Amino acid sequence: MPVVRTFLSGGDVVLPDRVASGLTLVLEGDRIVDLTSGPRELSSHETRVDVTGQLVVPGFVDVHVHGVQGVDVLEGPAAVAAVARRLPRFGVTAFCPTSTACSPETLETFLEAVATARATPEPGAARVLPAHLESNFINPAYGGAQPVEWIGVDVLPLILDRCADVGILTMAPEMPGGMERLRAAVGAGIRVSLGHSGATYDQALEAIGAGARHATHLFNRMSPMSHRDPGLVGAVLSSDQVAVEIIGDGHHVHPAVVRVAIAAKGHSQVMAITDGTAGSGLPAGACARLGGHTITVGDVAQLPDGTLAGSVVTMDRVFAMLVAQAGQSLVEAAHLCATTPARELGLTGQGVLAAGSLADLAVLTQDLRVVQTWVGGRTSLPEQS
Repeated sequence: MPVVRTFLSGGDVVLPDRVASGLTLVLEGDRIVDLTSGPRELSSHETRVDVTGQLVVPGFVDVHVHGVQGVDVLEGPAAVAAVARRLPRFGVTAFCPTSTACSPETLETFLEAVATARATPEPGAARVLPAHLESNFINPAYGGAQPVEWIGVDVLPLILDRCADVGILTMAPEMPGGMERLRAAVGAGIRVSLGHSGATYDQALEAIGAGARHATHLFNRMSPMSHRDPGLVGAVLSSDQVAVEIIGDGHHVHPAVVRVAIAAKGHSQVMAITDGTAGSGLPAGACARLGGHTITVGDVAQLPDGTLAGSVVTMDRVFAMLVAQAGQSLVEAAHLCATTPARELGLTGQGVLAAGSLADLAVLTQDLRVVQTWVGGRTSLPEQS
């Protein structure tokens, strides 16, 4: 059979080190096979997609997302796949379905759904990565909207048994048995993240020394930093072994503080996330569910008592916030939203636009709105089918 190639031409392409104007991406199968300049005649088995005046960026990789457009990943066996279908309209090409603290039965169903979605991916849907468990092993004093009834319930045997489906485990190392659980998870190859935690600076350093390599939504729901008491925030900011998540909605973390964190860690150790809930992508005033509780959409997601319950932002708006409010260049924003999370999770050929990489990309307007998303060389939005 003749090789079918697609040429995306005319746009500004965000490469790892610069924005290249008028570059053509050549897609073949699920890969980018070349980046060229200048027009050329096409054969009968080649097609051209004109993206003149638009911006081509690596597909976004969101390592912390609970849901989108009314669907929570814990809602049942079909929920993870449903979220995967919805995320590409926001430029997301890969994501970690993220749980809250939950019952062993709910966790089992969720991990089975993750495994099924990974084994049988839907064409055009976002790639389902191993789960992020914002887990039962957190500090209830820093629990936020986490369902308190499940905090402390021991699901570690289940997690270890299903470790192939678990990518990130958020936990508070200062809790009873916390360090033992941390070492067991690290030993099973799970990426341990420090979060929802009141750990002291020294406790955090001990956890990092034992293998913790990730921090869940930096600044939010963790012991703060002061000039005399660095706390968990100070420990992860000062460690070159830990990469940090930052919620990029402009509300959970002020854009000025986002700039401070990036200055401390560098773009290679900061991952922009949504912490998106089922309220993401819904209009203000809409209601959705998170961890079995009702949330209401506003600037953020809130429980009925006003407790912040994750964000309602989508990754295209995170990218836009980084550029418009946090002073990041297009290249730097692409690192935060795609390159760094992909590298930290060991995703080969993802998070960059380069020959040999997966053809996972988003096409944006000049005001950074998504008009096309490509996953594995396939367009995934209805208007492009």
